[in-house]
Amino acid sequence: MNITELTVHELQQKLKSKELTIPDIVRAYIDRINEKEKDVQAFVTTLTDEANKQAKDIEEKVSKGEINGEFAGIPIGIKDNMCTKGVKTTCSSKMLENFIAPYDATVVEKLNDENIINLGKLNMDEFAMGGSTEYSYFKKTRNPWNLNKVPGGSSGGSAAAVAAGMVPWALGSDTGGSIRQPASFCGVVGLKPTYGLVSRYGLVAFASSLDQIGPITKDVYDSSLLLNLIAGQDEKDTTSSDREKVDYTKCLKNDVKGLKIGVPKEFFAEGINEEVKASLEKAITTYKKLGAEIEEFSLDVANYSLATYYIIACAEASSNLGRFDGIRYGYRAKDAKSLKEIFKKSRSEGFGTEVKRRIILGTYVLSSGYYDAYYKKAQQVRTLVMKQFEKAFEKYDIIVTPTSPTVAFDIGSKTSNPLEMYLSDICTVSVNIAGLPAISIPCGVDSQGMPIGMQLIGNKFCEETILNAAYTLEQKIKFRENYQPTFKGGAN
Repeated sequence: MNITELTVHELQQKLKSKELTIPDIVRAYIDRINEKEKDVQAFVTTLTDEANKQAKDIEEKVSKGEINGEFAGIPIGIKDNMCTKGVKTTCSSKMLENFIAPYDATVVEKLNDENIINLGKLNMDEFAMGGSTEYSYFKKTRNPWNLNKVPGGSSGGSAAAVAAGMVPWALGSDTGGSIRQPASFCGVVGLKPTYGLVSRYGLVAFASSLDQIGPITKDVYDSSLLLNLIAGQDEKDTTSSDREKVDYTKCLKNDVKGLKIGVPKEFFAEGINEEVKASLEKAITTYKKLGAEIEEFSLDVANYSLATYYIIACAEASSNLGRFDGIRYGYRAKDAKSLKEIFKKSRSEGFGTEVKRRIILGTYVLSSGYYDAYYKKAQQVRTLVMKQFEKAFEKYDIIVTPTSPTVAFDIGSKTSNPLEMYLSDICTVSVNIAGLPAISIPCGVDSQGMPIGMQLIGNKFCEETILNAAYTLEQKIKFRENYQPTFKGGAN
């Protein structure tokens, strides 16, 4: 039995039947990290010694009946922009290289309450700004399917760690596709919940009206389990929604008969790789055979969502990152001789190129004389995007699109052209603009053996619908049984 290939719900069964102990599981993942981390580079901080100790303590308490939780002793990885008390939270930036959070994010508190064991903090694009995890200050994470390819971003460390079997599941954050796109590139499942379903307290903010924490897992059932744990209102986050508690595992019916699926033709037009398109069309045909009603329609949001997203996201980033000035938070330049020099040098030296680019763009669109022309206009377009989706969901239960127009691209191939990198998000950003839930599931591989992701978009707080649709297709195509990461290629 290869422990690190098991899903979380399979690990739970093995623990229940006493085929495995908690130390067995944690040791297997630590061994896997020791074996694969040198190639994949998914972690900023590993907590293997602490995890070993925790595993023994929890096992002892379980055996004495002091702990009864069904997740007790299950390991996890956490993206490094979520605060973890007493552990570095760097956002993969020089600016926060030595920052140790004094408190836990709400999602981390919820994991701790279940006695889930944190194996470490996972690499990301600096302050979650990027689509390839090449903008980390510390290291470039590599795709386990091909080590010369990017894992996607900004949650590339989370997706790569799950795909490589270094953690059974992970938390990521999604501002414009940062859970779904790396999940697509790495052949795993990535769920971006409805805005407000999961507390953002303790998540280092990039764009506050767009950010959302969500699960990255091996299969859809595990996504439902992790969403059960992290969803819910939080008094420390005024944007979190007060909704009745839902058990998302109970919606997995393996049945889509009568489900109305809309296929927006604009998302399958020019710019979408032919192999990606073919794989999606095959999956859509499978839905039709399973009894779903398929209809092509027009959803003309892709053309202007990208510009709208980058204006809003950069404006909010400019505001949110203002606190990192060398005095209140973050890195402080050593040779600054005045207050102005402290600000200027600390921010110049502490932030990377992509973060600076977005701060400058955000400051520009918020400045006097340009606010109405750009930021206000973007917010008006945002309303139009929401209305287009509202109209579509009057007719359809879910909307199906590619997660990304391409499969994972070569490391270094887009870093010199930011606009080309931004276009990687063209299929995902409209979901964040509208605050909708969406899930990416693998639906095949291309001729080079790289995973292809399909995105299922639901109406607000209709996670059950997209989870069931994703689960039903997953059970039919059995991606994990047919395809596994190859770790081919090497450092370049």
